[in-house]
Amino acid sequence: QCNQCDNYFSRNSGLIIHQRTHTGGKQYQCNQCDKGFLQKCDLIRHQTTYTGEKLYQCNQCDKTFTQNNSCIIHQRTHTREKPYQCNQCDKSFSRNSGLILHQRTHTGEKLYQCNKCDKVFIQKLRSNLIRHQITHTRDKPYQCNQCDNTFSRNSGLILHLRTHTGEKPYQCNQCDKGFLQKCDLIRHQMTHTGEKPYQCNQCDK
Repeated sequence: QCNQCDNYFSRNSGLIIHQRTHTGGKQYQCNQCDKGFLQKCDLIRHQTTYTGEKLYQCNQCDKTFTQNNSCIIHQRTHTREKPYQCNQCDKSFSRNSGLILHQRTHTGEKLYQCNKCDKVFIQKLRSNLIRHQITHTRDKPYQCNQCDNTFSRNSGLILHLRTHTGEKPYQCNQCDKGFLQKCDLIRHQMTHTGEKPYQCNQCDK
């Protein structure tokens, strides 16, 4: 047990790492910037942002990753493995984060509230809450350098620029079609494989 709060740990190593959150001790310092980390693995992960090094390769395709955990999660797209099962229904997930978010649909828990209105959100990824807050400011800081369009997110600008350049970076490996977005390529590839991964939970469709 932590001697400063009510948290318990199954291993002493977990307790030691936790206690640094009270002391502010970040003993692993990056030699490229002033960032410090509680654990050595976090420092190593951070340093790959400078080197671009991708140490972990998928054993089913050519993709490489800076983090072993990302590689493991990616490999589940090949194996269809979903080790995280909800204890209240039959749904299962490839990531623990997906399970945690799903379980909140049972409890009705919504953790993050907009500071401008009464809306609350289940997750605070750089999406739902942040995207919503932009609707209050109407802030669109990303402007196209070829026309007058502006965007609230850089990703929106990048996609839009491809309409000027004609760039279609996502190529089908079965035919010569190209796509602006990866999700469009994935959807198209199912026309070749006949795959239909999304099933209605009330009938056979």
